Amino acid sequence: MKEIPEGKSVILFDGTCNFCDTFINKIITLDKKNQFVFASLQSEIGKKIRNHIGLSETIDSIILYQPGYAYYVKSDAALEILERCNSWTSVFQIFKIFPKSLRDSAYDYVAKNRYKWFGEKSECALPSEEIKKKFLD
Repeated sequence: MKEIPEGKSVILFDGTCNFCDTFINKIITLDKKNQFVFASLQSEIGKKIRNHIGLSETIDSIILYQPGYAYYVKSDAALEILERCNSWTSVFQIFKIFPKSLRDSAYDYVAKNRYKWFGEKSECALPSEEIKKKFLD
């Protein structure tokens, strides 16, 4: 298990979800500042981070963790990640006008149906060596 590199934020995601995998691959492409590293929720470091910040083992939401600073879950995490990409994705910040409870309800609905709509994979794809460096597990 790798350590979290200094100055990086960690994105934890469901490693078996096709929708999550697509989102992570898009973020890797948009992360021009090289500010994110990634780990699956199911990995040892994913479990260690969730335990450290006091989140349940059963949480299956995307999590953005900034060591020593803060963490975000569900819609807050997704919007924060997209905002930091400093690209066309900043248009999604319009969703912040909605109450967190409403955003998270929509998030939960998609999360509940993600395997049915987008499928589930039995194993992770093999990334290139350069992309592999961005993963902690």
